[in-house]
Amino acid sequence: MVVCPECESSVALLAEPKVSEIVECGDCSSELEILTTDPLQVALAPEVEEDWGE
Repeated sequence: MVVCPECESSVALLAEPKVSEIVECGDCSSELEILTTDPLQVALAPEVEEDWGE
């Protein structure tokens, strides 16, 4: 279980977490990226931005 950095609620992980996996906070629907598994740390997932062919 981890704490959402956006709303500070507890986020339960159903399966064995993997680094770079994206999970969703059940309370605020923020997408969280798993940074490390030992210790378990998450951060807000980066927003996907359009590059418009640049």
